[in-house]
Amino acid sequence: MRIHFIAIGGAVMHNLALALHEQGNLVTGSDDEIFDPALSRLRKAGIVPDKFGWFPDKLTREVDAVILGMHAHADNPELMKAKELGLKIYSFPEFIYEHSKAKKRVVIGGSHGKTTITSMILHVLKKLGKDFDYMVGSKLEGFELMVRLSDSAPYIILEGDEYPDSAINKIPKFHLYKADIGFISGIAWDHINVFPTFENYCEQFRIFCDLIPDNGKIIFNEEDKDTVAQIHSSVSSAQKIPYHTPNYEIVNGITYLKIGEKKIPLRIFGKHNLSNMMGALEVCKQLGVDENEFADSIASFNGAANRLEKIAANDSVTIFKDFAHSPSKLRATISAVREQFSSRKIIACMELHTYSSLNKNFISEYAGCMQGADVKVVFFNPHTIELKRLENISNEEVKKLFAHDDLLIMNKQEELKSFLHAQSFNNSVLLLMTSGNFDKLDIPELIQFVLNKSE
Repeated sequence: MRIHFIAIGGAVMHNLALALHEQGNLVTGSDDEIFDPALSRLRKAGIVPDKFGWFPDKLTREVDAVILGMHAHADNPELMKAKELGLKIYSFPEFIYEHSKAKKRVVIGGSHGKTTITSMILHVLKKLGKDFDYMVGSKLEGFELMVRLSDSAPYIILEGDEYPDSAINKIPKFHLYKADIGFISGIAWDHINVFPTFENYCEQFRIFCDLIPDNGKIIFNEEDKDTVAQIHSSVSSAQKIPYHTPNYEIVNGITYLKIGEKKIPLRIFGKHNLSNMMGALEVCKQLGVDENEFADSIASFNGAANRLEKIAANDSVTIFKDFAHSPSKLRATISAVREQFSSRKIIACMELHTYSSLNKNFISEYAGCMQGADVKVVFFNPHTIELKRLENISNEEVKKLFAHDDLLIMNKQEELKSFLHAQSFNNSVLLLMTSGNFDKLDIPELIQFVLNKSE
């Protein structure tokens, strides 16, 4: 097939492009900007655009399918040309569904933990030599691509985002996969720019459940009251399978978990991750994996990239990078680190970077979220607020809304760098939490400085 990608540079989009290229399809694409690692990977495959920008002439009647990225606007010149020519246009969820209609579809939804849970499932299935397709939102150890579409696999594991599908289709992505086995890890208000009220946000999860066929399964976190409410209000007669946080113990800095007849040492930690693991177990059981097989396989799971990822350590300091940017994720991450490193000083730096996190009407949701950290830093760049066309907010307002008297607010990369360089890192944990980059802070340089200073 001849397949053209509009906005090819996104994390999942470029992985899908590479997967289709590897299958022998003729893949082309455009974008107004592409950053590494996507740029280097596309270039290596020989499918990087000659120039950045939009070029309607790339669209001809010879193109079999157009895949539209979520960052492309409705008035995109290439999209308009594709419509004019009557070409078949898919979003990536629509395309993946079209190529998995004959498979059992497992869709992992929820406001938090989706990537980690999906990654756990993929890790176990691969360790056991299973044949499966997948789509996950992060680079995972042992997997070259974040997407696989094959003719042979009997089922596909999909990370299901509730964010709108594309500029021309506002349906949440996870509705479009039409799950046979649906999963909800929890509900915590996010994407305020799309779902202006918590009730409207919750409704998307109820619809997700409603779409699961009566002979399907819904696996859910029974400790999350808002999830339970949506499960109970759903009209689906699918089997409901609850899971909850298991008993565990921490010995000499290692978390041990009992599954079946086995007591296993884990490479990850935190109540939220252990809850995620129990959800992953329930999914794997539906795919023919027993508890002992799961236990043997999950012991070697190192976590997903940027999800409480240990990026450096010595005897004095451990440094983690985490995608935690929403209130529930921030609270869970700091709580996990405090429990695991009870005797250490925790230096927690988080960046307000997303539309919701920089919205004055949403920031109050962060109240008390950094409890447990000894040093609390919130970073945001006023220029990011301008780019998102949001109302300006002062440092004083942010501090008041976070409700921590000892909170430090910083706006410039140099200010954050100088502050961190002045810290003592003996017997400490440095926690860097962002979906951005702290205004292009040189993380590798910071890591080396911290390690050298703490030796």
